[in-house]
Amino acid sequence: MSNIPANLKYAKSHEWVSVTGDIATVGISDHAQHELTDIVFAEAPAVGRKVKAGEACAVVESVKTASDIYSPVSGEVIEANAAITKDPATVNTDPYGKGWFFKLKLANPVELNALLSAGDYGKQIGG
Repeated sequence: MSNIPANLKYAKSHEWVSVTGDIATVGISDHAQHELTDIVFAEAPAVGRKVKAGEACAVVESVKTASDIYSPVSGEVIEANAAITKDPATVNTDPYGKGWFFKLKLANPVELNALLSAGDYGKQIGG
């Protein structure tokens, strides 16, 4: 089963969030990248875009399917990961590290309370 970092919060739609101060880094879980298989295209939202929790704002395509990536929290995109555009396979090889999608300045930190803990996310995916 996938390794699920305990220090992250998770959305039911398989995105993870890491928060430092008022900045949230967002990516997809190891489980999600494994289900997608070989990722061939990834696109993060534009810097400056304001997103709401649950809003589709990024895209990932694999050899099997295309899938929207949803923002687990609301905020303004302050950084998009250009590395995943150049080398989408990074999302497969390092989903919790170099394979992140975007960083947000949190608009409503209370939204983090609605996300899943690592244990709860593990139960959701059958881990």
